[in-house]
Amino acid sequence: MNVNSSWLFQLFKYAVYVLLAFNVYLFFDEELAAAAVQFPDGIALLDIIEAYSATIDTFAWVVLLLMFELETYVLDDERFTRPVTWTLHSLRAICYVFIIYAFYGYMQNLAFVRDVLPLAGVTDLCALLPGEWSWAATLDEYWPIAAENCGNWSNASAFVQFRDMPAVVDAAGHIEIVRLAWVDVINAAVWLLVVVVLEIDVRLQEHNRYEGLALRASNGIKFALYSALLVAAIYWGFKGDFVDFWDAFLWLVAFVFIELNVFEWREEEKASRAAHQEIVR
Repeated sequence: MNVNSSWLFQLFKYAVYVLLAFNVYLFFDEELAAAAVQFPDGIALLDIIEAYSATIDTFAWVVLLLMFELETYVLDDERFTRPVTWTLHSLRAICYVFIIYAFYGYMQNLAFVRDVLPLAGVTDLCALLPGEWSWAATLDEYWPIAAENCGNWSNASAFVQFRDMPAVVDAAGHIEIVRLAWVDVINAAVWLLVVVVLEIDVRLQEHNRYEGLALRASNGIKFALYSALLVAAIYWGFKGDFVDFWDAFLWLVAFVFIELNVFEWREEEKASRAAHQEIVR
């Protein structure tokens, strides 16, 4: 890779990182609007993770990504002094706490969207007027039901209401929302497994043991995990949830960069050991 192409590659890589950071705002904007409907009386402290799980999750992942970038590419081996290593590991540990906390939030959100009640006596959404009701267009997306649109949302004659929330949806829409909530949970769980494997890779590489069976096992496991994440991204794409699809796609690209960093780091270590052995001879 010549200097010019290397510079372009790094520019593209950091552009992806910036776009991922911008996604924090996109998720916050989306969840802020949803929270106004989901928590009409205000958000209690314990409900913050349920209301803003994607925002918190994405922010923690962006910080974690930068930690991996520093450790696998930016910092040379001689820079890994005890304070630097302690700082990096501490920041990553904090990120993992928030990521696991966000995973709990996704599970809470799944439990919430599954908990619905039949909307008795309502066969037409226009019958809900003049009350302040919302239509659940998809997961975390609610639109006010008004006189000019009440007949456009659904042709169904039966609806369900999310418990303790002035939002309704028909049976088909509810199934799609629950499926999307499940995809959120599964996607978050798979990403947790990805970073567990990547953490093991980095630790093995630091001790020059990322070879042979360990390397093959890691590659096989990560192929299965990244494939599952790709399926989730494709599902979001087909369901029209562009923000989730775009975010999932960018994260896959970002972690390809981290994998390339680890590969380059490994090759440099092998070359260094080979050169050292030549000198010894």
